[in-house]
Amino acid sequence: MERGKHTTNRKKIRKKKKGKVLKRIFFTLLFIILIVAGIAFGFMKSKLDKIEYTYIPLEDINMNHGIAESLKGYRNILLLGVDSRDVTTNDGSRSDAIIIVSINKETKDVKLVSVYRDTYLDLGEEHGLDKITHAHAYDGPALTISSLNRNLDLNISEYVTVNFEIVAEIIDMMGGIEIDIDSSELSQMNKYIKDTSKHTGIESKTLTHSGLQTLDGVQAVTYSRIRKTAGGDYKRTERMRTVLTKTFEKAKKMSLSDINKIADTVLPQIQTNITQGEIMSLISQMLSYNVKDSIGWPYETKGITLDRWYGVPVTLESNVKKLHEEMFGKVDYVPTKTVQDISDQIIEETGYIE
Repeated sequence: MERGKHTTNRKKIRKKKKGKVLKRIFFTLLFIILIVAGIAFGFMKSKLDKIEYTYIPLEDINMNHGIAESLKGYRNILLLGVDSRDVTTNDGSRSDAIIIVSINKETKDVKLVSVYRDTYLDLGEEHGLDKITHAHAYDGPALTISSLNRNLDLNISEYVTVNFEIVAEIIDMMGGIEIDIDSSELSQMNKYIKDTSKHTGIESKTLTHSGLQTLDGVQAVTYSRIRKTAGGDYKRTERMRTVLTKTFEKAKKMSLSDINKIADTVLPQIQTNITQGEIMSLISQMLSYNVKDSIGWPYETKGITLDRWYGVPVTLESNVKKLHEEMFGKVDYVPTKTVQDISDQIIEETGYIE
């Protein structure tokens, strides 16, 4: 019996020791994880500190009645490419690229909507009907966001502004991106590559042939900006989306050290009102995002020359209806009264009904 007792006691002691060892291992691992997480956070924070942050009061952003609730499952972020080397100033800088990045919070699917820069929309009481590209020159991101929300029934409150020419540096650091160039694009690209090199300060060379090939940064940016081919500005925005999508997909496959180098280059060229905490959250989810679709908006337009040339949505109401059906799955969507009123105003000014 004594021997049995001793055996039982030894088992209990070994069990306690094993439990203590497991606890030590657990807390050691936890401690290591916390240290690594702390280093990662400090590393990320040091990077994010390079970004130019702004604050836009919510009262400065217009949103049509009921839209916040209607689109609560989607996070719509405005990406602006401006024609100014200094993204910290909005004075007179038009938005060269206007892209809505729409994230489905549940599926993580991402859709890109390029709004054509010459689109004739209502920029508010002070400016009236004008090109959407002028909103940024008048009053920066706040007016651009509000104008898109009012005219398109959107819930945008966040934006990212970047000089689109910085994309040339990023693509070079990635080793280029593969794009299929047709013959009409080839001649236009070779015509303007030298000009893009001058503006970016990066050397490049003309292309020797059409077809699928790896473009360097200057070539890719030149490709995204040519507009004197079939499709004009509409095809141009499609090219911009292609370049951004290809760049995003390649970035997902890069090593941390390479992404680190790119971050040091691009982050000082970015202005945003998205907080560091929200950016960290977006970064942590980035690998789960899938770019599913890329469209240009408006779908149906007609040109008109008033004081200058404008692209008129025909009609605004029907274009917004189709946008919500395609982007957000809203079957038989009925635009808000605000959109309907603006649509009527555009028809009255242009006479374009269909």
